[in-house]
Amino acid sequence: MALSFSAVQDVDLRVQPVDEVLERVARSLRTRFLGDTVVRKRRSVGARTDRATWVRIERRSLAKITDQGWNGTEAAARLKGVAMPAWRQCVVWQDEDGPVMWRADETSLLPAAPLGSAVLSDPPGLPEEWWSGLNASLDALAGHETGRVATPDTETITQDLVTTSIRGVFSDGFDATVRRWAPAHADLNWANVTGPVYSLFDWEDWGNAPRGLDSASLWAASLAVPALADRVRQERRHDFDSRDGKLMTLFVCSKILGPHAHPQDPRREPAQHMADQVVEELQAG
Repeated sequence: MALSFSAVQDVDLRVQPVDEVLERVARSLRTRFLGDTVVRKRRSVGARTDRATWVRIERRSLAKITDQGWNGTEAAARLKGVAMPAWRQCVVWQDEDGPVMWRADETSLLPAAPLGSAVLSDPPGLPEEWWSGLNASLDALAGHETGRVATPDTETITQDLVTTSIRGVFSDGFDATVRRWAPAHADLNWANVTGPVYSLFDWEDWGNAPRGLDSASLWAASLAVPALADRVRQERRHDFDSRDGKLMTLFVCSKILGPHAHPQDPRREPAQHMADQVVEELQAG
């Protein structure tokens, strides 16, 4: 069945009709979606089923699917000590209109609601247990071993990407070589965590990444709320104090301060302030 999506154009699933896709997935998984629960994002659609599970459907071009595949949510099911929804099953198919793949993963429901958009502008009012859950999960994740490589924003993270991103925005005078790589979620922001009960979801891009990527990503998503950003740095101090953590701070700051950044982003000033400090520390050795 052709789903009428052009293989060459950018597709935004927030506005593109997705009824056929939802119907196909429901038939394949032998379930029914509850219509008032559908959540649409740019490249994914999710909905609750009549058997109290959640299904996330993603569209991705073949060019964005590496040799490791894109079964991140399924592969994450083996991770121990990490608070996440339990994976159940999936269905995958190629769009008949061109080089595009669709994947639907069914998982258990989240223990609480997502905390909001990727970047917060107001304090979330999190309990102490939430921060304990964050720390336990990130530390447990970093202790695992995997052959997967993280693909933040669907782009494989490499030493060259790190170096190019940092050098494109900040001055030279320090070594940008990453020393330690460890498993990371690679898309840790406030839209992918729940509260007041902590859980981390949307695992499609996890894999090995420079130490501190997740901590730096959550900090960058918090910069519009200074007290929240400070709390993230306090809780994940061992990441931020490491040399690789400093590099990841510059890596995430490069996205806020780089040529494609939004000039009205309220995170620009605090990001620049922290970047200046980190560059100084790295240059001092």
